[in-house]
Amino acid sequence: MGPTASGKTALALELAQAHGGEIVSVDSALVYRGLDIGAAKPDAGEQARVPHHMLDLREPWQAYSAAEFATDARRAIDDILARGRLPVLAGGTGLYFRALLDGLSDMPMADPAIRAALAAEAAAIGWPAMHARLAEVDPEAAARIHATDAQRIQRALEVHRISGRPISAWQRERPAAPGLPCRVQRLVVAPVDRSVLHARIARRFDAMLAAGFLDEVRRLRALPQLRTHPAPLDLPALRAVGYRQAWEYLDGSYDAEGFRERAIAATRQLAKRQYTWLRGEPGLQWFDPASDARALRDTVAAAVQP
Repeated sequence: MGPTASGKTALALELAQAHGGEIVSVDSALVYRGLDIGAAKPDAGEQARVPHHMLDLREPWQAYSAAEFATDARRAIDDILARGRLPVLAGGTGLYFRALLDGLSDMPMADPAIRAALAAEAAAIGWPAMHARLAEVDPEAAARIHATDAQRIQRALEVHRISGRPISAWQRERPAAPGLPCRVQRLVVAPVDRSVLHARIARRFDAMLAAGFLDEVRRLRALPQLRTHPAPLDLPALRAVGYRQAWEYLDGSYDAEGFRERAIAATRQLAKRQYTWLRGEPGLQWFDPASDARALRDTVAAAVQP
């Protein structure tokens, strides 16, 4: 586990190769086809080095839930273990980890009509105003959801409108997940110095631009299902950091420098939310990717001994 740009992909590849493993991606952007460069999806060479699972499962106009992820990931883990291999779970999507390892509450399913109504309201008044509405009905949820986190604000308001109960109350009733057929070592890779991560985020984004990120977004925009969609930026795939800002830049909303600044700022905000989530999770072992690299490798080696 770890914040974006902390080096999880390279480390997962190294550990999987060293210990006969296969990688199970735990990333909500990587499940979408066509989100490659901007989502830092393992490239063809990396996928050839080590088998990967949970990539390219949906088209970018389709939905994919944490509950679906938990079911599919458990199936992948069972198959990996049946082959006598080591599952290496790697990613930064906290909700996916929680669904897989700890289970999800039995809260109401998504309602397309209510979701569309909330999106229309947000288009009229903005997500910060929708966040203020959430604070009125569920201050606990509003306190941990950022005022610009459209996806989580929408879901929290949707659950309240469907059930009349705050999403925070549903989440406290989370049942235990079906146990995985193996011990789970929960490791976090995260720079202690936040400025180090910020520098890594900026370098990685510039590398994405050089690799053709904007051309990737142009290809997405050309897809008929997205070109004709009434609100493409409300789709979960296009809420991924970088993609929304690139889409708006190609719409002419701001210049190239403004696009770069907004995309990097959004990625930093994502990292901040990931740190917050990780700090609230029990049983994690933390490692700085620079100073603790050897200790992390030794921890993994000890954990996989028969």
